[in-house]
Amino acid sequence: MGLAAAAHKPWVLQLGVVLTFLLATGSQGLNHEGWLLLKLKKQMVDTFHHLDDWNPEDPSPCGWKGVNCSSGSRPAVVTLNLSNMNLSGTIDPSIGGLGELTELDLSYNGFSGSIPAEIGNCSKLVVLNLNNNQFQGTIPPEFGKLTMMTTFNLCNNMLVGSLPDEIGNMASLEDLVGYSNNLTGSIPHSIGRLKNLKTVRLGQNAISGNIPIEIGECLNLVVFGLAQNKLGGPLPKEIGKLSLMTDLILWGNQLSGPLPPEIGNCINLRIIALYDNNLVGPIPATIGKLQNLQKLYLYRNSINGTIPSEIGNLSLAEEIDFSENALTGGVPKELGNVPRLYLLFLFQNKLTGPIPTELCVLKNLSKLDLSINSLSGPIPGCFQYMTTLIQLQLFNNMLSGDIPPRFGIYSRLWVVDFSNNNITGQIPRDLCRHSNLILLNLGSNKLIGNIPHGITSCKSLVQLRLSDNSLTGSFPTDLCNLVNLTTIELGRNKFSGPIPLQIGNCKALLRLDLTNNYFTSELPQEIGNLSKLVVFNISSNRLGGSIPLEIFNCTMLQRLDLSQNNFEGSLPNEVGRLPQLELLSFADNKLSGQIPPILGKLSHLTALQIGGNQLSGGIPKELGLLSSLQIAMNLSYNNLSGNIPSELGNLALLENLFLNNNKLTGEIPDTFANLSSLLEFNVSYNNLTGALPTIPLFDNMDATCFLGNKGLCGGQLGKCGSESVSSSRSSNSGSPSLGKVIAIVAAIIGGISLILIVIIVYHMRKPLETNFEAHVGDFGLAKVIDMPYSKSMSAIAGSYGYIAPGILDSNLDLEDKTSVDHMIEVLKIALLCTSLSPYDRPPMRHVVVMLSESKDRAKMSSSSSPASDHSSKEDNS
Repeated sequence: MGLAAAAHKPWVLQLGVVLTFLLATGSQGLNHEGWLLLKLKKQMVDTFHHLDDWNPEDPSPCGWKGVNCSSGSRPAVVTLNLSNMNLSGTIDPSIGGLGELTELDLSYNGFSGSIPAEIGNCSKLVVLNLNNNQFQGTIPPEFGKLTMMTTFNLCNNMLVGSLPDEIGNMASLEDLVGYSNNLTGSIPHSIGRLKNLKTVRLGQNAISGNIPIEIGECLNLVVFGLAQNKLGGPLPKEIGKLSLMTDLILWGNQLSGPLPPEIGNCINLRIIALYDNNLVGPIPATIGKLQNLQKLYLYRNSINGTIPSEIGNLSLAEEIDFSENALTGGVPKELGNVPRLYLLFLFQNKLTGPIPTELCVLKNLSKLDLSINSLSGPIPGCFQYMTTLIQLQLFNNMLSGDIPPRFGIYSRLWVVDFSNNNITGQIPRDLCRHSNLILLNLGSNKLIGNIPHGITSCKSLVQLRLSDNSLTGSFPTDLCNLVNLTTIELGRNKFSGPIPLQIGNCKALLRLDLTNNYFTSELPQEIGNLSKLVVFNISSNRLGGSIPLEIFNCTMLQRLDLSQNNFEGSLPNEVGRLPQLELLSFADNKLSGQIPPILGKLSHLTALQIGGNQLSGGIPKELGLLSSLQIAMNLSYNNLSGNIPSELGNLALLENLFLNNNKLTGEIPDTFANLSSLLEFNVSYNNLTGALPTIPLFDNMDATCFLGNKGLCGGQLGKCGSESVSSSRSSNSGSPSLGKVIAIVAAIIGGISLILIVIIVYHMRKPLETNFEAHVGDFGLAKVIDMPYSKSMSAIAGSYGYIAPGILDSNLDLEDKTSVDHMIEVLKIALLCTSLSPYDRPPMRHVVVMLSESKDRAKMSSSSSPASDHSSKEDNS
């Protein structure tokens, strides 16, 4: 066909023009936004090939995975959703070229690096989700240009720096979510310009400063969450303007000051979580206006005053926790008007008065904790009929009376803790009626009788704690059938008889405390079956025989106390099989033989108590390897001989060292200068010789710690050499009133001691605590080691510390310092004889020895003095 022919057919020319245009267009390939996306992909790691269909041969990216475009003749990318694709790498700044983008979702990937500031050029962006990645760096201030954005989610990244002030320009913002980052700085005051803001969730950061009062301008705020930050200052009263707020979550900060009464204006609040702050002052009565409130958490603050009766107006409340504050007054009976209450925690306050019976009408109450207060009166009898109760903790109060006998029949109790009260009577037999009971703690009360069968057969029981009562009977063998039982504490009761062989069946047992009872016979070898045992205390009983070697199969043991029994035989070498041991006490038994050197391998040992036995031989130098030994080493009252090993000077952490009343010889090693932590030291009544090492500790130590070693000298014992020879005549003539003081005090001691012993033993039949619990007076004192003070003699007289000379009668001869010191020491011995604890009072034969030694020491001091009384007076004139 020629041109002329074609000219007569115009449609042919039109078709050619169209084809030429199409070919020309096709030759351009992928459009500009497509190339931007490919550049973005180039910086990503796509392990699972989610973006394989991003093909550069395509004319447009609109069909690619994660990409959505607008409709019309010129489609543009409006949505880029790459969430949860296991992508990593960085975000290329080219993303800022997607000018029509309204939604960008990169959440739940592994992107790192900084967030490109160029995203701020996407001016039409409405939703930006960058959460759950590993983004670093700061929030770009350029984001302030995103005035149309409503949702901004940055949570769970590693962002730093502060919230930019420009955030206040994001006028459309409704949801600001940035929790779990490392943000710092303060909340910008510009936040008050965000009039549409509904959600603020910025918890788990390090944001500091005060909450700006401008927050009160965000009138549409519903959720305000900044928990676990470093916010300080008061909760602003402007918070009361936020009448739409439902969730106030500010726990774990450093907020101070009182709760503003204006909080009662936030009538839509459902959750208040202000715990773990430094709030003070009373709970405002206006809190009763929050009738939509479901959860109220104010615990772990310093809130004081009484609980307002208006608390009873919270008709929808399910959980109220005011624990760990300083609240006073009583438990308000109005709490009985909160019908949906499921949890009520008021523990660790200063509440007084009785437990209100009105709580019994709470048909949904499941968890009630009123412990660590000063509540008095009986446990309300109606509690036994509360069918939903599963957790009841009333410990550390002053409650009295019997436990209601039907406890457990109507409720499926899990946790019952009434310990440390004045509760009397017997243990109810039905506490475990429904086999749900996990913890039963009735320790430190005045309970009597046996452990009922309903408890000993409770198959769900995990912890049984009944110490410090007056319970009687034998060890319940049924306990050994409870496969879940990890704790048995029966110490300081009146149980008797043998420990049954069935004890070996308690395979889950971690803690067995039977101290201070009347258990007899031998310790069964089946105890070795308790392979998980961590604590075993059977001290202060009447057990005898040899220590069963099977006990050393319990290789998880950390505390082993067999003290104050009648065990015989040697200290087994097998003790070295207990690598986790921290406390080892075999004190006050009848053990003989030598101290096994293998003890030096117990690298975790902090206390070694083997005093008051019949051990002989030398002190093994291997004990110097016990680098963790801190609380005490007590080897006193044995028959140990030989020198004190210099290796003991390696025990740099040791605070108490007792080697007294043995047959040790030689000198005190100079290496003891390395015992920098030592607080108490006693080597009295040995055969030591030589000069005391020049150690500051020895210079300040009472001379009684060295008595009974005639060869020791130096320091407070007097100078070494010829000058230490004493003159009894000059000593007696120099203090005419001294003999009278000693005679009078000695006579008084005998009478008073006998009377006090009778009275105290009658009224205070509880022996020294030998359990493993720490007490306030334990730290830094010798009492922590349970050493046998009934044998401590002179060494203990100095434990009363300083007594001012002014306490002595001025009619006595107080000019001679030696006489004054001696009289004060005699007074200390007298005070020792009046100690409240029978274990602290020495027997009279030891008192005689102490008085005699005190007199000898006074003679020595007097004879070693270079000046007489007369010359001394002249020098002072």
